Amino acid sequence: QVQLVESGGGLVQPGGSLRLSCAASGSILSTGTMGWYRQTPAKERELVATITNGGSTNYADSTKGRFTISRDNAKNTVYLQMNSLKPEDTAVYYCKAIVAVASTNNKYVYWGQGTQVTVSS
Repeated sequence: QVQLVESGGGLVQPGGSLRLSCAASGSILSTGTMGWYRQTPAKERELVATITNGGSTNYADSTKGRFTISRDNAKNTVYLQMNSLKPEDTAVYYCKAIVAVASTNNKYVYWGQGTQVTVSS
């Protein structure tokens, strides 16, 4: 009964920017840590950035300070602002969230459907 819906992917030229969004909906009691991961056919899924409920962030070294993760707890939404994009950033980006489901008193890990980011001229 909980879904994560991603949006914002697309094709962008090197040096350009994209903003990804991921909104959780359903029977949500609360959300814990949320994050972004990416995957290519040649690599396993890897962490891009995470953010706790309190706003503490963690970034992969590969972002080189170019990406910014943020969240809106009232909207159960996490964002990823990507600037100075490089071809090597090309991947499918997945949203992940730890969600406490209402009534169950249980926490589960949910994944978004993935959104393609392609950086190419």
